[in-house]
Amino acid sequence: MNDSVFLKRTIVKHNLWSESLGEDRKLRVYLPPGYNELLSYPVVYCQDGEEFFNFGRIATTAGRLILEEGAEPFIIVGVEVNVAVRTQEYAPFGTRFDQYLTCFAEEIIPYIEENYPIRRTPSERIVAGDSLGGSVSLHLALRYPDLFTRVLSLSGAFYPLTLEWIEDETDLSRLEINMVVGMQERDYQTDTGIYDFVQLNRDAKKLLEERGAKVDYREKEGRHIWGFWQKELPESLLYFLNA
Repeated sequence: MNDSVFLKRTIVKHNLWSESLGEDRKLRVYLPPGYNELLSYPVVYCQDGEEFFNFGRIATTAGRLILEEGAEPFIIVGVEVNVAVRTQEYAPFGTRFDQYLTCFAEEIIPYIEENYPIRRTPSERIVAGDSLGGSVSLHLALRYPDLFTRVLSLSGAFYPLTLEWIEDETDLSRLEINMVVGMQERDYQTDTGIYDFVQLNRDAKKLLEERGAKVDYREKEGRHIWGFWQKELPESLLYFLNA
């Protein structure tokens, strides 16, 4: 099928006032081919929403998966972030972390479900992120078990505090997580230090599985960049959305 078919898409932009954060939060909503308000759809919520659309090309990928790969049509919600405060919102030690989790679960989810025909069971709700976005997606599933049970993590930044919080859990059998990490991510410089993301992902996988979570895990040749994540995104999406 010609690529121009996949480039035709409907993306709606919203500004949501967040009481928790005390500011507007920008959202991008992708509507699948043949979108019909009388139907209902599974949904993928993405951290770093602007990057998922611009660098991850998730809208183009979604169109291809739906039209060519037989994926069930789904809605995508990209939650944008101010890069200057990204670590403060996404990292468990961040000064805005609790407020961001509250905003996501208690403000963004209800807003989207009021305005779009989203299925409201945890099994039809996927939360996705790259690096710290993968970490905060997992934290949402830990804090709000009635909302989130499915996590898509691209090179998740599972820092020691996150691993400690996983270790404190006793039963994560409700949780299903798809994880991928690049083998060239062993010595990555972040704004809080240098980390071996391969080992951190291996440690997170082990802890999650020990607590009953279902983990689909892969290590591939790749670096901590969108060029790698864009290539891996179709497989991760199909894991959850293959009809």
